[in-house]
Amino acid sequence: MEIKVLGTGCPKCKALEKATRDVVAELGLNATVSKVEDIMDIMSYGISSTPALVVDGKVVLKGRMPSSSELKEILTK
Repeated sequence: MEIKVLGTGCPKCKALEKATRDVVAELGLNATVSKVEDIMDIMSYGISSTPALVVDGKVVLKGRMPSSSELKEILTK
């Protein structure tokens, strides 16, 4: 599984990256997590508000910070 956290470095973007890494570790998921901060790369996903989460090339969350349980649900689908 390839997970990308899209965000330019705002506090919510950093929080989503940390929460995502924590959930991946907690659940023992076989996933790579990367942070995308380049605005052109972010725009290529059609995102108008950050933070956003992309799993295997598909945007699964945008514009808000999910709860821990919601993030676990997203990543285990």
